[in-house]
Amino acid sequence: MPATDVTKEQVFAALREIEDPEVGTNLVDLGLIYQIDTTAVGVVKIEMTTTTRFCPASAFIIEAVRTRVGTIAGVGEVVIDLVYDPPWSPEMATLFSFEHQT
Repeated sequence: MPATDVTKEQVFAALREIEDPEVGTNLVDLGLIYQIDTTAVGVVKIEMTTTTRFCPASAFIIEAVRTRVGTIAGVGEVVIDLVYDPPWSPEMATLFSFEHQT
């Protein structure tokens, strides 16, 4: 599959397989994924956050995202931008599907 065929839906589906180890809910439904860009050839850029700025599981979560998204056919590089603006809050948790994510 050419890299340009990697879709946001595939990335969201992969990210749904990763649970926050402290909360026990997947990253997408928790609202931790702010943006996904799949436009660069072979590169998936993910803007995300953690539940707290000094989350002790940050390194684990980032590595899990990089590893899991990296298994998608056509992905050559995963770039993760960990941001804290806007800060995460429990109201950001969602039960919506990836079509409702930006």
